Amino acid sequence: MATQPPKGFFIRRQLGKLWLRLHGWTLDDRVPEVRKAILVAAPHTSNWDLTYALAIAWVQGMRLQWVAKHTLFRPPFGWLLKLLGGIPVNRQTSHNLVDALVSILNQHDQLMLLIAPSGTRKRASRWKTGFYWTAVGAKVPVVLGFLDYANKRGGLGEVFTPTGDIRKDFETIRAFYAPIRGKHPEYESEVSLGPEDAKKNA
Repeated sequence: MATQPPKGFFIRRQLGKLWLRLHGWTLDDRVPEVRKAILVAAPHTSNWDLTYALAIAWVQGMRLQWVAKHTLFRPPFGWLLKLLGGIPVNRQTSHNLVDALVSILNQHDQLMLLIAPSGTRKRASRWKTGFYWTAVGAKVPVVLGFLDYANKRGGLGEVFTPTGDIRKDFETIRAFYAPIRGKHPEYESEVSLGPEDAKKNA
């Protein structure tokens, strides 16, 4: 990744390596040559996902911010989550969430914005599409991040620029995640679109 390492990179890198080593994880060391992107977090089935995602980001020197439900940011640890790059989002009231995330990306020269499209750790019938339209609006690529608990392996995978044909692009995403298993496979959400999503560019 052609970026300037964030402040505290060397300490964080060692902490990230230690965390992955202690848990027996292998880092896929492919590093895409992008300065700014939407980083997909999938499959998302456990709170542990964030710890591995942060460890990977620290090892690879990424400037990372991540989006999560606002309820996670309550005391006593809300301040720590914000310090670690968390952006609280109330999905019930954030009607202009895509615009807000586009604005965040536009304010930075280099940033990986981590989003879990499932929107929940439990099984959902389909992914939320805000991550996709944020990438379209900010004119940035999408990086498919992954945590494969079955093989204790994680990293950054395929990179693609959204075409605006969401149905076609979701086929690419679905194929990538098909062999990857989350911590709780029974909670994995389908990489699929709702009828209203598929009609947006029909």
